[in-house]
Amino acid sequence: MNLNTLEQTPFGPIVLAWSVQSERPSVARVMISSPARPAVQSAAERYPEASKSSCREVSGLADQMAAFLEGEDVTFALDLLALGDCGAFREKVLRATHAIGRGYVATYGGLAAHVGCRGGARAVGNAMATNPFPLIIPCHRVIRADRTLGSYGGGGEMKRLLLAQEGIHEDAMGRATQSQLVFGS
Repeated sequence: MNLNTLEQTPFGPIVLAWSVQSERPSVARVMISSPARPAVQSAAERYPEASKSSCREVSGLADQMAAFLEGEDVTFALDLLALGDCGAFREKVLRATHAIGRGYVATYGGLAAHVGCRGGARAVGNAMATNPFPLIIPCHRVIRADRTLGSYGGGGEMKRLLLAQEGIHEDAMGRATQSQLVFGS
């Protein structure tokens, strides 16, 4: 395994774990820092034998992620991600989440119904909690049925700030506005 680290982001370091599969780079995981745990520490524990390196494609993805974190409107391609390692249901949920555009949010239940799993809000929540590609797969755009933001691997403040950069604002009750909701329930 190889690790490419973005040291300087507004939200702390981010690590891309990648390897070469079928003669092309494949990103296995994106690790974001949380208030309790820096991504670099998580990567060192998860991949103790990994070497620090990159390649043109992974460096390009890292550059896109840095731009995204600075507030730029970036649409990520999925071709470098090891989505096939996620299992069929989680991959379906992650692909649907990837389709949620900048400036929009979806509820867990609405996303579940969208992927053909009506009543599967908890299963979608589990898929979001174990999303191996945060930011690229924008799980920060998935919120609770009451339109409150809910939790996030990088912390609630990171989720709030990411959504604010995308034009998603909360009302006085802490809920995303209805007009920004897709796949609602």
